Amino acid sequence: MTPNAASPSSGPSGPSRRSFLASTAVATAAVAGGMPLLAACGDSGGGEREGTTSGKAADKLLPAFVASTVANPDLPSKNGSAAGYTGKVDLAALKASVPEKLGTGAPFKIMSPFWGSPPKAGCAYYKALDAAAGTKITWQNQDGNTYGEKLGAVLASSSIPDMVVVPGWELVGKIANAVTAKFMDLGPYLAGDKVKKYPNLAAIPSDAWRMGIFGGALRGIPMPSATAGFITPFYRKDIFDKKGYSVPKSPDEFLSWAKEATSAKAKVWACADMSWTAWNIFGVRGSGTVGWNIGDDGKLTYRVEQPEYLEALEWVRKLFDAGVVHPDDKARTGDQGQRFTAGQVLVYNDNIASWYGKTAEQAASNPDFEIEGMDIFGADGGDPKLWAAQPAGIWSMIRKGASKATIENALAAADFAAAPYGTKERMLVDYGVEGTHYTVKNGVPVKNDLGNSEVLNAWVMLAAPAAYYAHPDFPETARKQVEWQQRMGAFMKKTSTFGMNIVEPTRYANLSSQFEQLELDYVRGNRKLSDVQAAISTWKSSGGDKLRDWYKELIDKNGSGH
Repeated sequence: MTPNAASPSSGPSGPSRRSFLASTAVATAAVAGGMPLLAACGDSGGGEREGTTSGKAADKLLPAFVASTVANPDLPSKNGSAAGYTGKVDLAALKASVPEKLGTGAPFKIMSPFWGSPPKAGCAYYKALDAAAGTKITWQNQDGNTYGEKLGAVLASSSIPDMVVVPGWELVGKIANAVTAKFMDLGPYLAGDKVKKYPNLAAIPSDAWRMGIFGGALRGIPMPSATAGFITPFYRKDIFDKKGYSVPKSPDEFLSWAKEATSAKAKVWACADMSWTAWNIFGVRGSGTVGWNIGDDGKLTYRVEQPEYLEALEWVRKLFDAGVVHPDDKARTGDQGQRFTAGQVLVYNDNIASWYGKTAEQAASNPDFEIEGMDIFGADGGDPKLWAAQPAGIWSMIRKGASKATIENALAAADFAAAPYGTKERMLVDYGVEGTHYTVKNGVPVKNDLGNSEVLNAWVMLAAPAAYYAHPDFPETARKQVEWQQRMGAFMKKTSTFGMNIVEPTRYANLSSQFEQLELDYVRGNRKLSDVQAAISTWKSSGGDKLRDWYKELIDKNGSGH
């Protein structure tokens, strides 16, 4: 029973925001800040679609929060971390989070991104979930890597599935505006005490629900995420111990260690592209709407205007120039995660879900393998300055015009999917049917071949409980994940746009699009620092300064997310 149904694929070397965020969704880890999380404000009929809804206006739209008491975590959430469960699975002790079946069996269709090969319609897993939830779902699973194209086409058509999963990284351009126009206001079913009909949805934190406000109405059922959801710099602890390496505690120490650890002759390089970690070391905010913040000096700036932005890039450039980054990472080919497990790379950054994914993957074939998360240090070797991730970034939505029966069954499915750890519903969602999809040995559920082919990322995309980690086969990994987030979360601050779903005016939609490729090119030595500085100047003159004025007005009107 783990929220991380699969380890995310690292994808091509050199972090790409789009591919990285898509890969992490396989693990049902919600988006860890970085891409625009867009919404709109205005009337529920689709009037004004720029801006945000926050503060008291947003509070009136939210479901009441009723914490779940079904199973208390061993490690409660702290400093924005996920919660942690470190016990074994006792099937006899599992409780029901939904006392009675909420679905009525009315058929409806769901479109959702899917990574891998979807199971066939009518498979044992889908049948079991429908029977337990009282639903009758036709899944329209689409390739997650090209989901934006499909989503855009569907929303532009007159035929929209009853329920659609909408990832935040796809909410750009026309798709962002279509959300308000095409999906219904769920307030009449979920606002205030109405949500109590759906106890698992009621237990979703209010901050996550606030991110589900689109076009002045509650339209998105959120998948909550830990706000201390930072990209983790992983290192090979087994090799560090064997070689006697000390874990670096400053950028200079890291570079010095990297030079010592790298041996091209032995085919060992210190690290992969460390750009994701560099942003955190130097205190650079994420891209998109989360990149804006009012500083102590009262000035509103975007991430590329931070002095630390160039400092982070220059440090990563030093790593590449020193030859301590694996050549395939420089070329952006292959899988850096595989190079890490092969011992060709000793440090790489990835979603924290890989702590469990790599541990489980290597347990049998490489028992000496040990992965640890390096604590993020500050630019001066002191405490880091970290920025909180948004509390949700993937939503399921119900189309406007859906029948009451469809709405109620869709909400019943989402409520089932949001069941907390320690419940019969969670066990069924994550593992399927005992004896059919898995067996339990010494309190550890183990999927068989059918489980591995059918129990994949479908139901988990509809909704989720508050973020947690639970790995009955490797309970210490869950503990380490939570404790790492708690340590890092102690240094976390919120930007002025935290917790706000914001849609920028369409005229600024592509304003910052040049920076990702420019960053990749600069750290690899293919562009000059002056090129980056020129791009920042161009960004300001071609709309950045006007966008700043727009954000200032928005924050003045709605209040800061600090």
